[in-house]
Amino acid sequence: MSITARTGDVAGHIETRGIDCIPDAERHGRPRSLFGIWAAANVLYLNFVFGGILMLLGLGLWESLALCVLGNLWWFVIGWIAVSGPAAGTPSVMIMRAMFGVRGNALFGSGLGVLIGLFYIVLNLAFTTLASQALLASVGVVVPDSLAVLLLVAVSALSLIVSVFGHATIEKLSGYLSVAVGLCFAAVAVFVIGATDWSYTPEALPASENIALLLLGFTIVASGPLSWGTSADYSRYLPRATSRGAIVLWTAFGGFVPSVLISAMGVLAATAIDMTDPQTAIAEIIPAWLYPVSLLAIIVGTLANNVLCSYSTGLYAQAFVPRIRRAVSVVIVGVVAAVLACYLLWGAPRFLDTLSYAIEIAVAVMGPLVAIYAIDIVLRRGRYDGVALNDTSRRSPFWYTGGWFAPGTIAMVLATTVAVLMVNTTLYTGPISAALGGADLSSIAGPALAASVYALLWRTMRPYSDPAARPGAADPAAAFSPGAPAHPERHNESIADREPVRSTR
Repeated sequence: MSITARTGDVAGHIETRGIDCIPDAERHGRPRSLFGIWAAANVLYLNFVFGGILMLLGLGLWESLALCVLGNLWWFVIGWIAVSGPAAGTPSVMIMRAMFGVRGNALFGSGLGVLIGLFYIVLNLAFTTLASQALLASVGVVVPDSLAVLLLVAVSALSLIVSVFGHATIEKLSGYLSVAVGLCFAAVAVFVIGATDWSYTPEALPASENIALLLLGFTIVASGPLSWGTSADYSRYLPRATSRGAIVLWTAFGGFVPSVLISAMGVLAATAIDMTDPQTAIAEIIPAWLYPVSLLAIIVGTLANNVLCSYSTGLYAQAFVPRIRRAVSVVIVGVVAAVLACYLLWGAPRFLDTLSYAIEIAVAVMGPLVAIYAIDIVLRRGRYDGVALNDTSRRSPFWYTGGWFAPGTIAMVLATTVAVLMVNTTLYTGPISAALGGADLSSIAGPALAASVYALLWRTMRPYSDPAARPGAADPAAAFSPGAPAHPERHNESIADREPVRSTR
């Protein structure tokens, strides 16, 4: 691959676009390409672990399989969020300025986005390092923990290389990776199904405790799709007139299908092996020749997921310091994540307990954020002005009141607070969850409350905080036809011809 930067989005060359608006002349591609991007990122070992965790909680076989489907239905919301990409031509972190304001987005968009992104990058690096150790051990090379940090550095570098090259390279490689890794997992699935104990029955639990565990399991599975409120990052290069339905379906199915199948495989495997150490225990039910192949598939699949995590988190970080190039922000994020992964692997007390606790807390934040994003697209009818979203001056239509948009701020704070009070983890149980007998409703109540409060406040408070919505002002959401830019009179101008603004490019 060439490391020469080129204008636009070309596979094999470093992407020069970051958080700025993609001009129509550089829009390209078809929505079906989104399937490969999301499938490659979700033919993922973490989904296999999620399936195993459901069984470790004490849930039954069929209950766990049902949760694999229900929790992943959130992928259709992520598909809906992706329609904002072609509409705005900007990544999700910029579009969220419409929901929180220029300053509010620094906290609820950029800030939370970096933290959530780092969390999943750290998980990916940890799993890839463990799988790499197991792979080397399977061929007779034992790597002690004291030297495993070198493996961590190596896998970090591999995922960063592709993330630095950017969107077109990710799109180009995703199709090949999804097929190759998918075939490996399919081969493993044959032996997992053959070893499955279909009569597996866990110890009977009281009805209230079983319901609480079902809700907890739903939260764990839902954390997968809920972590991808950045889906506009990968659709923003599509032409403005691309079918919304196609964007939703190709994005949703790309994440839903592999996530359901692989998490279900984790459930089935848990009836036959100890899922507290799945990357090595899987050797008990597959042939010796397939074990190294399965570990390699885990490594490649997790790296593919990490590429998307690093890419999106780099965009979030760039929104903090716009003068830093996207490629540089990706590298900074990668270095920080590698340091944190060292702690998770060799400093955290119990890996799976730490993982479960962190996921459940993260959902309390991610659920409301995704819900507000999704309902905002409905309220604005999917119309966003990418140039205006890059304007950070007080003249920006997204400056609102003091740089904050009250509906988004209030809805996010209220819904997140309630969701945290509903969380039930191994280390913390919220008072609402305790009052409900341990039931964790955070992944349901948080998003529902966020969407409802935001929609109500958007309609009642917007005229007071948004100059464009005040009496006598033109409302772009009502004035133009679906799919049209918010300022059609400026649509055909070149960027150089437009009035200068304080841009975050």
